[in-house]
Amino acid sequence: MRKILLGYDIGSSSVKATLLDADSGKVLASEGQPKEEMPIDAPQSNWAEQDPMMWWRYITLATKNLLQQASVKAGEIQAIGISYQMHGLVLVDKEQEVLRPSIIWCDSRAVSIGNEAFGTLGAEYCLPHLLNSPGNFTASKLKWVKENEPSVYERIHKAMLPGDFIAMKLTGEIFTSESGLSEGVFWDFKNNALSQKLLDHYGIDKSILAQPLPSFAEGGRVSSKTAKELGLDEGIPVTYRAGDQPNNAFSLNVLHSGELATTAGTSGTVYGVSNEPLYDQQSRVNTFLHVNHQSSSPHYGVLLCINGTGILNSWLKKSLGGEMSYEQMNQLAAEVPVGAEGLSFVPFGNGVERIMENRPVGAHLNGLNLLQHDKRHLLRAGQEGIVSALTYGFNIMKNMGLNLNTVKAGRANMFLSPLFREAFVNMNEVNLEFYDTDGSQGAARGAGVGAGIYANFQEAFTGLEQVGAFEPKPELVSQYKEVYQRWEENLNQLIRKED
Repeated sequence: MRKILLGYDIGSSSVKATLLDADSGKVLASEGQPKEEMPIDAPQSNWAEQDPMMWWRYITLATKNLLQQASVKAGEIQAIGISYQMHGLVLVDKEQEVLRPSIIWCDSRAVSIGNEAFGTLGAEYCLPHLLNSPGNFTASKLKWVKENEPSVYERIHKAMLPGDFIAMKLTGEIFTSESGLSEGVFWDFKNNALSQKLLDHYGIDKSILAQPLPSFAEGGRVSSKTAKELGLDEGIPVTYRAGDQPNNAFSLNVLHSGELATTAGTSGTVYGVSNEPLYDQQSRVNTFLHVNHQSSSPHYGVLLCINGTGILNSWLKKSLGGEMSYEQMNQLAAEVPVGAEGLSFVPFGNGVERIMENRPVGAHLNGLNLLQHDKRHLLRAGQEGIVSALTYGFNIMKNMGLNLNTVKAGRANMFLSPLFREAFVNMNEVNLEFYDTDGSQGAARGAGVGAGIYANFQEAFTGLEQVGAFEPKPELVSQYKEVYQRWEENLNQLIRKED
């Protein structure tokens, strides 16, 4: 009988599920839902919400389709792993019913709350203990609910992250992970425990937070109710959970100090592993516990995140008629030279950006010439602008002491664009390794580790295939440096206006 691992990846654009053969490490079937991007609701400016039950409906549909595609038999699925969009807040009552829409990662409503906490608690506490400003993270979002929706807050049984919610729906059990608590900026790194000082400042009782487990550990088993609903066997263990960026790094076998992973979905990220608890003085990039962190063998993940990445590309697609495929957009963008003939895009139009110290910079198009530029220039400037924003963050990470020479990426999202890869490699002067994997595959491999099917991490990456490698070219490096310099000048002008 086959040993199969099931991995879920709950993003803000879609939900993806993968069935992986545990012995060969090969994908048996993969399914993404919905076929169009999931909606993000914005009841007020700079808000971003999603219904957690929408994620569950698409999990249900994807699972049923998967089981049919792969003709899965009873007893073959050995374990389930979950990857999820980071920093979201899900609230449930004692009946495990959702109390309000999830306040997701790109929602900016709690910025002032986090800034006030940073000012009151002080950098001398926040940076060494939290490794971050409380900022716009999950703890601050929970405080916002307490202040603004007291009737909802009073009914909270548990506050959790999106992946914890999906695990709860699968098993009926409510757990989280230490890595997840650190992503929410609930974690005191010096004391290796919840930050009681931050909880006291926010007036939050720690009892409403889920009990943490290691990322690779059993956190319940599929209930009989869920088994009937999804078509799964009752009793399958859920043995792995991680935020999407730590999981993306794991899926690329990025586990050791000095290794880096990148992705460019709705948001764009670079995630570097360090065995030292590094932090940026202005909290423009953020440090969390990596999935393989242990107190005896510390591993930290340093995350650079740009909100306005794939969402800018998606906006361009819709705004230009929506009839082109992304592949056609890439081909059109490549028809104009590096630099888009002076057109430059600042892509910060999806909430406040951490690398901008939570300033509401917004998205801006600079240098538009109505007699010269057309949609090809817009498309190229969009991709170059996204890479320029990542480069801005790259420079912050370098100044923190991270070694940025080789970066790994999965064959997905904007890295499918040859132009995007070229700009990324040459603007940052890094080597890029390309792998045939994604977040749901990583979640499946993580489930195998957590269930003990794999004796070690090395075994878990059987079947992980490198499908490309890209190196910077001197003649392109100089051209893309000019693109970045012009972009940074435009950004600095915007910052001066804002200040």
